[in-house]
Amino acid sequence: MQILSVTIAALALLAIAGGLYVRLAPSDPDVWHIDPREGASGPGSALAGQDGALTYAESAQALLERVDAIAMATARTKRLAGSPSEGRITYVTRSALFGFPDYTTVAAQPLSDDRAELVIFARLRFGQSDLGVNRARVAKWVSRLGTPLRLAEHLDPEAHSRKDVA
Repeated sequence: MQILSVTIAALALLAIAGGLYVRLAPSDPDVWHIDPREGASGPGSALAGQDGALTYAESAQALLERVDAIAMATARTKRLAGSPSEGRITYVTRSALFGFPDYTTVAAQPLSDDRAELVIFARLRFGQSDLGVNRARVAKWVSRLGTPLRLAEHLDPEAHSRKDVA
């Protein structure tokens, strides 16, 4: 009986230590604040806009200012590094129950003074699955930004027919 009690106590201490590590482990910007175009996809990651599909009719800085407002309004999300004027921002979003950190990096590439392309790369730090949380967050942020130009062109039958004529 005493061995069982000691084993349970040891497992409880390990669980507490693991939980504290997940919540308190430092987030190194040099590791996580990377160009999202160079991010490696893997389990628990989501990548959007890498093919130019997220092009908006505004400057890169204005676009990132809108993304920043959306991200900072997301529960349990903090800015880790970057700024709209830098052209790239990385956020840490923690899960509600255990505080697992997920990292989301957004970058805007200016195409002209009034047109910019957005790329978003979200990934987990611990584990092999986030149960679709990163993909859902990216989709929600993109939805809040509104319809990007390329998608709007594909949805507009007049724009499509004009392309066929030209």
